[in-house]
Amino acid sequence: MTVKKVLLTIILFTAARCVFAQQQQLTWTMVQPGIWKTTVGKSALSLLKIADNIPNTGALQLLPAVNFPLPQQDIVAQVNGDHIALRFPLDSAETLFGLGLNFKTVNQRGRILNLHVDHYGGSDNGRTHAPVPFYVSSNGYGILIDAARYITVYAGTAVRKDSRHPPELKDRNTDRSWDAQPYSDAVEVNVPGEGVEIYVFGGPSPMEVVQRYNLMNGGGCLPPKWGLGFTQRVPTLFNQDQIIAEANEFEAHHFPLDFIGVEPGWQSMSYPCTLEWDGTRFPDPVGFNAALRQKGIRTNLWLNPYISPRGSLYKKLYNLSGSHTVWNGIVPDITLPQTQQILKEHFLSRHINIGVSGYKIDEVDGFDNWLWPDVATFPSGLSGEQMRQLYGLKIQKLTAGWFRERNQRTYGLVRASNAGSSALPYVIYNDYYSHKDFITALINSSFIGVLWTPEVRASQSAEEWVRRMQTVCFSPMAMLNAWADGTKPWSFPEVEKAVQDVAMLRMQLIPYIYSSFAQYHFEGKPPFRAMPLAEGFGFGTKQVSGELDATKNPYKLNTVSEIKDQYMMGDYILVAPVFAGEKNRKVYLPADKWYDFYTGNYAGENEVIDITAPLDKIPLFVKDGAIIPMIPPQRQAPTADEILPLEVRYYGTKENSFVLYDDDGETFDYEKGSYSRTILSVSKNKKGILQGNQPASAKGKPFHYQPKIKWVFMTNAEAGMKRR
Repeated sequence: MTVKKVLLTIILFTAARCVFAQQQQLTWTMVQPGIWKTTVGKSALSLLKIADNIPNTGALQLLPAVNFPLPQQDIVAQVNGDHIALRFPLDSAETLFGLGLNFKTVNQRGRILNLHVDHYGGSDNGRTHAPVPFYVSSNGYGILIDAARYITVYAGTAVRKDSRHPPELKDRNTDRSWDAQPYSDAVEVNVPGEGVEIYVFGGPSPMEVVQRYNLMNGGGCLPPKWGLGFTQRVPTLFNQDQIIAEANEFEAHHFPLDFIGVEPGWQSMSYPCTLEWDGTRFPDPVGFNAALRQKGIRTNLWLNPYISPRGSLYKKLYNLSGSHTVWNGIVPDITLPQTQQILKEHFLSRHINIGVSGYKIDEVDGFDNWLWPDVATFPSGLSGEQMRQLYGLKIQKLTAGWFRERNQRTYGLVRASNAGSSALPYVIYNDYYSHKDFITALINSSFIGVLWTPEVRASQSAEEWVRRMQTVCFSPMAMLNAWADGTKPWSFPEVEKAVQDVAMLRMQLIPYIYSSFAQYHFEGKPPFRAMPLAEGFGFGTKQVSGELDATKNPYKLNTVSEIKDQYMMGDYILVAPVFAGEKNRKVYLPADKWYDFYTGNYAGENEVIDITAPLDKIPLFVKDGAIIPMIPPQRQAPTADEILPLEVRYYGTKENSFVLYDDDGETFDYEKGSYSRTILSVSKNKKGILQGNQPASAKGKPFHYQPKIKWVFMTNAEAGMKRR
């Protein structure tokens, strides 16, 4: 080749790269009130399209009007052929929340995350059960990167040489304030592929950002009332008689039980699954489900969706499945309409039509050697990577839809999810078992539109047992998972009463919890939420200077002090779990006055308090003006036929109100207006004395409580400002 030709080749290659890696001018369109969207590059597979939700525009319109929350000129997108680089601005004091279901950290600023559906492996690196590519800023906005790909996020870690606000230059040799993680003024994101959709959510507060995200995705799920009761997952190979005996044992111990989880042994083969009843252990599935239902107990079936060659589905789905197997089972391409119809007919005829009320969908998360590889192909044309990112999301959508067609609500468990899942009636779980990390995950779930439950399996001591049981009773699903060891709530007799007491307290609080889930559905407010989403929370995070250690910390990395062991249940109740080995703990109380749930005594205001926690109680605090509706202790959640007495506790010294929500607790008739919203209010009479008001009756609307309400004023007015 001549010199001339070489030079020409170089010029053409350079010119091509300049076109290839070009910055795209972004055009933002408001798609819902306070929500803007832009598309970068070509059309690409979208998680929100897979979820296929209808936004609650009416509820979005009720939120404060906001302008675009970021300087648009500072949002940069560059198409680089096989990937897209995005950049979003950051202020120096911002904290960032979300970016997947993390178990150890709440503030994600300063982290690098590869958002990748996976079983959680003990590190907040982005590989997790719900790697939702959505973050919320303490400045009151949110960003969603809507792509079913492995997205890498540099959350304020990458410093550009042309940064508008570069970090201060320091000399490590002489300056003790030198920082190994210099400040960055941007979030940078790498998205594989040739296109991506981006959403920006306005606030003005972080809570309103989360509300907009959830409402755009159809609003949060509203579970059936029975889903808020207690569930026991039985040992793997229990047969139908053993399960019925287990239910009888719960009754004998007067312990709550609303639904039973039936583990893999119900199937004729599992790992891979036939999804068909084992004729030996379950000779009469119809009678089995009917017997449990007669006791007021629902059935939830375990499955993983990989089809055994021994099952009737295998031949039907073989040509509709991916190139690789999982545990020798084929992987149905659940994005294909034909696959969906085959599965629907099977699930309806074999499960749902005979009384099954829900599913536990296992093993749709990872690890890498337990799923199809990224090189796998599927008949739909989707890659192995894309299918991994959306499989858990899609199978939730399908199964929930089959129940919806019957006008029947369900509530189940799943191991993987993603963006757009807010409205889906599933709670995420896993095999990890750190009690403290479970609470951090529960906190983080509230930023990304998913539900997470800190289940109980086994414990090393009675103390650990009761502390774990207390926690699950204040979570989206109160679950004991005995599939491996057969444990029961009374496995430690010395704390049986304490466990029963907290379980019954949860049952008493169902009117409050159910009303909080109604908030989730109609307003987008998570029923269990992080403290940064609470009114009166201060966003100041504290950096703790690292100690130089040549082996353990050679770069003297700092740590961030953050609140990751307490959370809110609804608007009023602050939950502060205690862990085995602890007798005391610190509790942060946001602005406003706060009171002890059990005694009504004043606890503090806008401060950190030290408390001693007795073994038989989980610390609970309520804010000034809290109105907490409760029913008498009972073993099962209220049914559509029950009319129960209602006790309403009031805490504090100021006038306030609470919206008590009710419907039939089982169907979707509430979507047609068949529900009641009853205003429970406390006001001062002419003498300045607080009194509870009798609400107007909900004529023609579901209301499962006796008309006469019992008001209990927990706070002594004279001692309302004195700590005891």
